[in-house]
Amino acid sequence: MGVSGVGKTTLMDVLSGKKTSGNIEGEIRIGGVKESVMYSAWLRLPTEIDKHKRLEFVVEVLQMIELDKIKDTLVGIPHVSGISPEQCKRLTIAVELVFNPSIIFMEPTSGLDARAAAIVMRVLKNIVDTKRTTVCTIY
Repeated sequence: MGVSGVGKTTLMDVLSGKKTSGNIEGEIRIGGVKESVMYSAWLRLPTEIDKHKRLEFVVEVLQMIELDKIKDTLVGIPHVSGISPEQCKRLTIAVELVFNPSIIFMEPTSGLDARAAAIVMRVLKNIVDTKRTTVCTIY
């Protein structure tokens, strides 16, 4: 809401992906990598855990999954814009991991090329190093 000319329509065009030319600057807080993990934390962690502890979990998971450097990147639509398939796979793992499950079942490399699979396996080792039980099938 605002007076005429402050950029309401431009903001909506940028957020919906309609405005893609020109120089667009700012922080991505909707549809970003960090937001996706935070959303999972807010929905799935017990209500007794305060917002500072939830944010701490999110930051820890993003670092463990090696997504901290792209935390403000738009997730996007496959093959159009946003993160790569390998980063998307790691984000899927992060969304589950933030809930701090006692056991994790996954197919971490399905649909990935050899290079992307190697990155995901390196990240998987980070998870195993935290003493979490992890059950995987690998192709």
